[in-house]
Amino acid sequence: MSAAQQQPKQFSYGGQAVIEGVMMRGAHKFAVAVRNPENEIVVHEQPLNARLYRGWVSKTPFVRGLVGLWDALGLGTRALMWSADVALGEEEESVSFNGPLGYGTLAISLMIGIGIFFLLPTSAATGIDRLFGLEEAPFLVNLIEGIIQLIMLIGYIWLIGRLPDVKRLFGYHGAEHKTINAYEAGAELTPEVVATYPIEHPRCGTAFLLNVAFVGVLVFSLLGRPPFLILILSRIILIPVIAGIAYEVIRFTAKNMHRPIIRVIVKPNLALQHLTTREPDLSMIEVAITAFKRVLVSESVISEEEGARPVVGANAKAASVSGD
Repeated sequence: MSAAQQQPKQFSYGGQAVIEGVMMRGAHKFAVAVRNPENEIVVHEQPLNARLYRGWVSKTPFVRGLVGLWDALGLGTRALMWSADVALGEEEESVSFNGPLGYGTLAISLMIGIGIFFLLPTSAATGIDRLFGLEEAPFLVNLIEGIIQLIMLIGYIWLIGRLPDVKRLFGYHGAEHKTINAYEAGAELTPEVVATYPIEHPRCGTAFLLNVAFVGVLVFSLLGRPPFLILILSRIILIPVIAGIAYEVIRFTAKNMHRPIIRVIVKPNLALQHLTTREPDLSMIEVAITAFKRVLVSESVISEEEGARPVVGANAKAASVSGD
C-alpha cells in the first residue's frame, strides 16, 4: 500500500476538466496536466494564495464558498486558457495564467455568465409577472425565475455537450471524478483501478450550480419583487451570498452521504452530472492521475519521487512546467 493510501482523507480535494486535461487543487498548490499534440503530458504547477485557501476565508462557514466561486470563475478560466495553448502546441512557460489577457478574459466571461444565467431569467420572470398580473405572488414569480434559470443552464449544457470537443472535455471531467473517488476510497491510483470507480461525485461543480439555482429561489423570495433596477442589482450583489449558502449545502451533503435521506436528496445533483461527464478512456485517466499526484506531493501525502514517477500504464512521457 502506498503512502497515498495510508494517509487519512481529511482534505476535500477539488478539480476541473480543461482542454485535453485536468486541473487538480489542494490546499497549497494546483496542478494542471494536459496532453499536447506530441502525446506528452505537460504539467503546470503553481502555489495557491495562502490567505484564501488556508486562512480564515477557507475556515469560515458561508464565506468559504467564495473559494469555490473563485475556483470555478478565476482559477478555472485561466487553467482553461493555458490548457488550450498546450493542446494546440503553443504552450509557453507563463502564458495565460497572469497578466491583462488572463484577467481580461475572466472579467468578460464573468459578465457574460451573469448576464445570461442571472439577469436574463430575472428579466423574463418580470415580463411574465407583468403579463399575467402576478404582483401578489412574489414567491411564484421567483420560482418561475429559478425554473427559467435552471432550464437555461441545463439546455446550455446539453447543447454544447453535443460538440465533439466538448464531449472530450466531459470525458476528462469524468476522469477527474473517478480519480478523486478512487483516492477517497483508499484505492491504488492506477488507470485500470481508477476506471472502476463512479463517474459522479457529490462535490461536483455541476451539483454546485444546481444548488445555486435552488438557493436563489429561497433567498430572492425573502426580498419579494422590488422595482426592476433594484431587482437587477440584488441579483448581482447577492451572488456571493447564494454561492456561500450553496457551498455549505454541498459540503454538508458530501460529508453525510452515508445517511439514506441525504442520498435521496442528492439524486438530482448526481443525475445532472451525467450531462457534464462522459466515461473517460485510460489515457484521460492517466492525465487526471498525473495532475492529482502532483497535488498530493504538495500536501506531503506522497513523496516527490513517487509524484514524479510515471503513471502505471501511461503511454506517453511527461514534461513539466513550473509556475511562479
